[in-house]
Amino acid sequence: MKNLENIVVLLAATARIALGHSCEHQWEGKFAANHKVDGVPYLEVRQDVPPPPLEIRPLIVNGPSSNRVDLIFFGDGYTEEEKDKFFADALFLANNVTVGQTFVDVLPTLNFWAGFSPSAESGVGTGGKPLDTVYGLYRDGTELRGVYYDKEDVARAACESTEACDFPILLGNDPLYGGLGGEFTVVTASPINGPAIIRHELGHSIINIGEEYDGGAIYSGVNAAQSTDEVPWTQWYTDPSTEPNIQRSNMPIQAYPWTLLNTSQSWSQTFTSAGTYATHLLQVSVSGMTASSDLLVEIDGKDVGWEINPEVGVDRYIYNMKIDSALSPGEHEVRFTLLNEEIQGSAQLCNLEVIEYGEEFNFDPQYHGLYPTFSDENITTYRPTNDLCLMRNTYSASFCSACIEGLWLALLGRLNFIDNITQVAQPDKSTNVTLELLPLAEFRQVPNPHQEAYTILWYGAKDNEVLDEWTNKTSALIGSNITEFGVEVRFWTEQIRVDKAGVLVHKERFAVNNSSVNEYAEM
Repeated sequence: MKNLENIVVLLAATARIALGHSCEHQWEGKFAANHKVDGVPYLEVRQDVPPPPLEIRPLIVNGPSSNRVDLIFFGDGYTEEEKDKFFADALFLANNVTVGQTFVDVLPTLNFWAGFSPSAESGVGTGGKPLDTVYGLYRDGTELRGVYYDKEDVARAACESTEACDFPILLGNDPLYGGLGGEFTVVTASPINGPAIIRHELGHSIINIGEEYDGGAIYSGVNAAQSTDEVPWTQWYTDPSTEPNIQRSNMPIQAYPWTLLNTSQSWSQTFTSAGTYATHLLQVSVSGMTASSDLLVEIDGKDVGWEINPEVGVDRYIYNMKIDSALSPGEHEVRFTLLNEEIQGSAQLCNLEVIEYGEEFNFDPQYHGLYPTFSDENITTYRPTNDLCLMRNTYSASFCSACIEGLWLALLGRLNFIDNITQVAQPDKSTNVTLELLPLAEFRQVPNPHQEAYTILWYGAKDNEVLDEWTNKTSALIGSNITEFGVEVRFWTEQIRVDKAGVLVHKERFAVNNSSVNEYAEM
């Protein structure tokens, strides 16, 4: 790990606290970037456990680890014979979250790596029991939900053993839904759900933001407002003249039954509506289904039109069924009837909720305003958009503007805009100084659609002495009479509107070395 402190601290297993019992991925609420033990960053606490043997390969590398944020996949449940599968699974996930979506705008600041260690057994444990694997990943039961780790000390040692580990990701060799957020991001090799979960969990880990979906327990960060008086994203309001204007909605029922379905008896539950909303939506997640004819989903005896996503197979999937009519005042029933006897014992109803919407509710996915979110205790907070953000809609590939801004600020706060500085002495005793900058703005290898710009200022012997002729140039000729000079690099992107921490400006002074080449290596 970078700047590893030589401190030994024993971390008890009880330090792992699962917050939000209804949370889709059982997010723990700890962040690799800022959680500390006795003042030491959690992932920098020295371990007595030796690291596993690691074969590390680059997946996507955009610069030196000394000035990039490194994300690394550590494989669990991959045997020696499955090494190629691990590297292919890791590359699939890295490409999926960066090629044209999600992290593409900030990609020049990131590196992705994969570290292989062979496991004795293949797969992920179930029923609360890990297999004989490197990091001991397991499911609490058989339900497709959280995937936990049993050997966090080994995972921590693996991270410490390489410079390429800022955010460790434990990748489980399992084709079905499951994950976790916290000290380590956990994800599985599910082709549908793996990319969705890793996006969401990295939002927690990197940006330090909470949930946006209903039924969680942690609503904090740049995407959460506890009241209309303290909204972190006012700079992103689509129509500031009408805000704060709460988009009227209600959640009359949310349930996490995690129940196996059978054909002999339907699963049902009643709920009550005030009847004052114009439309409603039923959100359902199920697993083990094979066809649309397997399951009948009804509200008040009416088929809501559930159809399977044919790409999912038996994996868990979250379905949204919008119903463009009002629920009448009074009691209602939601009912699930399994119709296929052959999948009894595997077909499972995971969770469900009903959301009602006022007639004036703004469904425009790009609209940024005030949208209510209802916790597991039915406490209301607010989020920036309806369902644009992947922190609410698991299958969205996009962050809202508030989260994108938070992502930029979190990453740039770790980095220096100057990748390297070179000094070359000239025959007349002047010095030619050249900067290499983070490849953003005009230095991007692959342009992005957002406006960006660098401003470069050069200073002479004093900080108020601007060398105007070199403004906005990456090279400057420093006269022989100057013994030290300053450089100020400012970055601007339309994706950041408020920078309270000042991460968009980097200013530094250097001694002139007019006798040799001097490379700036300390970031």
